[in-house]
Amino acid sequence: MRKYANFHGNSGVSEFLPAEDSITITFRDDDKLYVYSHAITGKQHVDLMKSFAAAGRGLSTYIAKNKSRLKFSTEF
Repeated sequence: MRKYANFHGNSGVSEFLPAEDSITITFRDDDKLYVYSHAITGKQHVDLMKSFAAAGRGLSTYIAKNKSRLKFSTEF
């Protein structure tokens, strides 16, 4: 996992791990791993989430604004 840069300083995202067809995210207040994949979430969403993660800004906002559309799986 990579530490999320959090340039704005108020993100709920803690860490992320990009993969070829997914991104795994952990949040500050949650121990679960959230896996957003091409198959479940959709390629367009996952690719945008990867770009926000790499930039260190916008990822938490994107997830919050699209929460009803972003399907994911969890691992413990």
